[in-house]
Amino acid sequence: MTQESVRARPEGAVARRRREVRAMVVDGRPQAVLVQADESPLGWLARRKGRDGQPLISPAQFQAGERLRLDFTRASLTPRISSDWSALGSARGGSPGSFSDAVLAAKARVAAAVGAVGPELSGVVLDVCCFLKGLENVEGERGWPARTAKVVLGLGLDRLAAHYGLAGAAVGRGGVASRAWRASDPPPGG
Repeated sequence: MTQESVRARPEGAVARRRREVRAMVVDGRPQAVLVQADESPLGWLARRKGRDGQPLISPAQFQAGERLRLDFTRASLTPRISSDWSALGSARGGSPGSFSDAVLAAKARVAAAVGAVGPELSGVVLDVCCFLKGLENVEGERGWPARTAKVVLGLGLDRLAAHYGLAGAAVGRGGVASRAWRASDPPPGG
């Protein structure tokens, strides 16, 4: 490798990553959280504009997805790349008693959020928000047509935002408020 080719390279992958401090509400308290904006597919969707000039996901959807990822990470649910040999020979050994209260609370929050999103949409939400899969990868793995994952993800993020109390009234095109009816609600007009 020549000296010139070394100089032409960036100083490392970390130098290229865009880090941002974002305010997030965790357990009812605002906290500053350092995120790598280029890492998350949600960050890309929040920055990218659609044909109408609006971001592909709303700020409430983005915040809900990032909050789920934060809890997912705190719950130690992220897959490990290498082995963890620290528990070998110790009394901890991975038993349920070895988890801290914070980890258990984060796991409970993830379970509640996934339950609120529902089984139909939670797989896509977890894949994109927590496992950081791109929409094309999700569509390819499931054999879905192009742009299907974006629609399903949007629906799942809406439910997630509602679960976290981040969503107000949904507003459709032209500023018209939309209303949802659930099976547990009385029928419209009745």
